[in-house]
Amino acid sequence: MTTYDPATVKISPESWVADQARRYEESNGTEATDMKGSPCLLLDYQGWRSGEWRRTVLIYGRSGEDYLIVASKGGAPEHPLWFKSLITNPEVHVRVLGERFPARAEVLTPDEKAEVWADLVEVYPPYEDYQKSTSREIPVIRLTRV
Repeated sequence: MTTYDPATVKISPESWVADQARRYEESNGTEATDMKGSPCLLLDYQGWRSGEWRRTVLIYGRSGEDYLIVASKGGAPEHPLWFKSLITNPEVHVRVLGERFPARAEVLTPDEKAEVWADLVEVYPPYEDYQKSTSREIPVIRLTRV
């Protein structure tokens, strides 16, 4: 495991994600903070095998003070790699606009997901099609500030 330092976090190898993450971070959360009008955050998490800190950009919803993210991977048949990392290492760091804070990731139960799913689809309508296009249950993760 490596010590958390936001300046040395490895950014996603996906070029569009990396570009957005860099702009978000370099602007201190004043640019690249949405995706097609949906709000985005930066999620820094530890890789499940390497323990190295990594960063991705994710659309989020809210539930009270908590942030909700969706492990949709565009409706692919498998979960995104970052999701497996959250299961192994639930202690994460989040940047929302200009604020960075530590948080704990927790996968919602099916009943908890049902309570927030319509709100998440309102934030980003493609989630509904993503869930219909895959046989896996798309997880929703709560990020609670610690």
